[in-house]
Amino acid sequence: TSTCASQALKKDLPNHMNAPEALFPANWTKAKKQADLLKVAKSILLEPTGLSEQDLHKTFDSMFTHRLDDADLYFQHTRSESWSLEEGIVKSGSFNIDQGVGVRAIYGDKTAFAYSDEINLEALKKAAKATRVIGPQGGKQAVASKLFTPISNKLYSDMNPLDSLQPKEKIALLESIERRAKARDPRIIQVMASLAGEFDVVLVIRADGLLAADIRPLVRVSVHVIAEQNGRRESGSSGGGARHDYHYFNHALINQYADEAVDSALINLESRPAPAGPMTVVMGPGWPGVLLHEAVGHGLEGDFNRKGSSAFAGRIGQRVAAKGVTVVDDGTLSGRRGSLNIDDEGTPTQCTTLIEDGILKGYIQDSLNARLMKMPLTGNGRRESFASLPMPRMTNTYMLAGKDDPEEIVASIKRGLYAVNFGGGQVDITSGKFVFSASEAYWVENGKIQYPVKGATIIGNGPESLKQVSMIGNDLKLDGGVGVCGKEGQSVPVGVGQPTLRIDSLTVGGTA
Repeated sequence: TSTCASQALKKDLPNHMNAPEALFPANWTKAKKQADLLKVAKSILLEPTGLSEQDLHKTFDSMFTHRLDDADLYFQHTRSESWSLEEGIVKSGSFNIDQGVGVRAIYGDKTAFAYSDEINLEALKKAAKATRVIGPQGGKQAVASKLFTPISNKLYSDMNPLDSLQPKEKIALLESIERRAKARDPRIIQVMASLAGEFDVVLVIRADGLLAADIRPLVRVSVHVIAEQNGRRESGSSGGGARHDYHYFNHALINQYADEAVDSALINLESRPAPAGPMTVVMGPGWPGVLLHEAVGHGLEGDFNRKGSSAFAGRIGQRVAAKGVTVVDDGTLSGRRGSLNIDDEGTPTQCTTLIEDGILKGYIQDSLNARLMKMPLTGNGRRESFASLPMPRMTNTYMLAGKDDPEEIVASIKRGLYAVNFGGGQVDITSGKFVFSASEAYWVENGKIQYPVKGATIIGNGPESLKQVSMIGNDLKLDGGVGVCGKEGQSVPVGVGQPTLRIDSLTVGGTA
């Protein structure tokens, strides 16, 4: 769509959401062509067990002795590690290798699924036999005899981040965070830091002949500090990550994470009880977009709308937000945590306009719900692992920038809350009601910030809140790369973002 055109991205998303220069070093190897990705994926997932493409076709032939509408195989090999530092020493560390295959058969709106943590022909035969019973016997559908590969995106390298630093270097990185945080202020009494990396190889084959692979690096650093003053203790957190290797975390970025965590803890030491009641709320740019993700994004996922359980069901073409509000889900941003070359059904990701100038334009879809709703695929079929079913999930979901100056937006508050950062939250998909806690917020009177507040809870209704948006900043920003989305017990990495927003009326539950 025009909203997601590259020119709009260049205008609204400088340096792809202010990503550090380390994300795009001059010597960064370009992602290999799909044919090369397939070669690597086959060498890891198929060749060690002697599986061939012919074996995969035979698996589908066995499944389609029953009447099925669709079927797919999802192979995955994942290597992951985590390092955790506390009280100046590495207190925990882990390294895991996990692999397996998931087999799915679909008939109508019914799905049968089986998985195995062993990749071999016998496991495929058993899974095929178990799943095909979802459809009646006597299948006559032709299974594709020729394979094809999609034209996928090239959003990140196929590097293995776990090998990009030696163990001593990983420990030194965590130690540098502690030194920086404690040197900032003597009131910092405890520092906890963690480093995590993942190397994920997936291979997808569908009954229609699609064969696609992806190699997905992912790294993350998290920082949590505790400050104490006059017997009062408060905490602060920060962190970030990307689809890159550990060299993403250069010296400047590590210091930034430490400083942000310290600043947050020190601000909270000065905080007062939050006022309560209906009021104007201004939300800062970046991570506060998690409210948009929960309150609006989940309600725009295809499965909820197909079943009619979303507050947005049946409302395409209707006004669901104030003029100027444009929301997109974009899985194609280079190196971003929520980005994917292909989704977990082999469909290339894309930028999908969900709301444009306040009008609902569409939903995000996986193959099952897109087929049943007779709507196009959007590249949002995602699963936590080979042991999970795919479902429509967000990638990077954000609101496009407006024209208002952020300082003028804050200055427009007569009496209200300026929420800079958020903690956790939840939403009721059916009603659209949400509850969020603000981890950093300020009380504002007559356009002037008065003092930081603690214990502020933002309560509202997603569709109604969007209609209350009256000012949209020109400072669009994505989060630093820490987002994790949970749905039906599955967790996947995501990105969120927004510019500074003024919402004329939200209910704030406080402590005063």
